[in-house]
Amino acid sequence: MIPVAAPLAAYHRYRAEFDSALNRVMASGRYILGPEVAAFESEFAGQFDLGNGVGVASGTEALWLALRGGVERGGDVIAPALTASATVAAIVEAGCRPVFADVSPGDLNLDPDDLAARVTPRTRAVVAVHLYGHPADLTTIQALCQSKGLVLIEDCAQAHGASHAGSSVGRFGAAAAWSFYPTKNLGAFGDGGLVSTRDAGLAAELRLLREYGWRERYHSANHGWNSRLDEIQAALLRVRLAHLEADNQRRRTIAAHYRAALPERLLIPVSRPGDISAEHLFAIRHPRRDSLRQALLAAGIGTAVHYPVPCHLQTAYRQFGGGQGSLPVSERAAAELISLPMYPELSDVEVERVITATLYALEQVSLP
Repeated sequence: MIPVAAPLAAYHRYRAEFDSALNRVMASGRYILGPEVAAFESEFAGQFDLGNGVGVASGTEALWLALRGGVERGGDVIAPALTASATVAAIVEAGCRPVFADVSPGDLNLDPDDLAARVTPRTRAVVAVHLYGHPADLTTIQALCQSKGLVLIEDCAQAHGASHAGSSVGRFGAAAAWSFYPTKNLGAFGDGGLVSTRDAGLAAELRLLREYGWRERYHSANHGWNSRLDEIQAALLRVRLAHLEADNQRRRTIAAHYRAALPERLLIPVSRPGDISAEHLFAIRHPRRDSLRQALLAAGIGTAVHYPVPCHLQTAYRQFGGGQGSLPVSERAAAELISLPMYPELSDVEVERVITATLYALEQVSLP
C-alpha cells in the first residue's frame, strides 16, 4: 500500500538528526518555551521574511489567537466554505460570526468576486486559506481588505514555502496562522503551530495570550490561555525546516509528473501563473469519486478526501450558511475531490505506480 501521507518516512529519512535534536532537549532540562522554541521562531520567521514568529500549541489555536489578537469580537469574518472545519472553529472561538464565501474553480481558493459581494458593515476580517498549498489571490484580496478597512488573516496551514507575486505567503495579512501537524510540509511529531506577523506590537500581545496573559510569572495582565509549542517539537521542527525547500522541490517534481500523465478532464486544481505552490496535497476531481477511490484501494493506492462536506453544510456550522445550493462551486468540488499520495519520500517507481493505477482505475469506473 502506498499511503496518501507518510510522516514516518520523514523520520526514517532524517533519523540521526531527529534523534540528536531529541537528545539535546532531553539533556537540557528545559521543556516548555525554552531556547529551542525561541530559535525555531526566529529561524522560521527569518526564512520567509515574516517578521515575528510566535509558537503555539496547534494550527487551530494559531488561527484563533491571530483572530483574537487582531479582530474585534462580535463581527463577521468571511472565509471559504471549502476548507478544514478547524478554520471555522477558530473564527467561532474568537467570538466572531463566520460568513461563507465560494471558491474559484481553478485553484479552489477564496473567490475574490464572491468575497466582495459578501462584505457588509458587519464585516471585520477575511481569512484567506491557501488550500492544498496553492496561494490564494492575495493581491486582489489584500486590495479589497485595504479598501474596506478589513483585517486580512492568512491560513497558511498547508502552504509552508508557497509564494504569491514573488513574496512568501504569510506576508500579506496582518497575521498568518501555520500548522505543524505531522502530515504538513513542515510537520512535527505531534501538534504544533505558529502565528507570524510583521507587527511587533501584535506579536507581543500574542506572546501574552499564549501563556495566561502573563507579563510576569503568575501575574495575568490580560485574559490569556495555555497554547505553547513545546521544546521537543520545536527542536524536531528545526531539523525539518532545514530540509523544507528541498522537500518542497521534490513535491513539485512529483506534482509535475502527475499533471503531465493524468488527463486534463480530472480538473486538477492549479496555482495561478507566477505563483509557486507548496504542493501540500495533490487533488483530482471525478464525478464518481467513491468508485474511483475503491478501484485505487484495490490497486494498493491510498487516497483521502479534502474535504467531503463544505463548512456551510456541516452540522456544527450550517446555522451560519445559506444551505444546499448556496455555494455551488464548493459543493460540487466537495463531492468530486480525491487526494492522491503526496510526500517527498515517494520514489519515482512509486509515483509511476500511482499514475498507472489511476489511469487504469479511470478506465474501470468509466465502464457502464
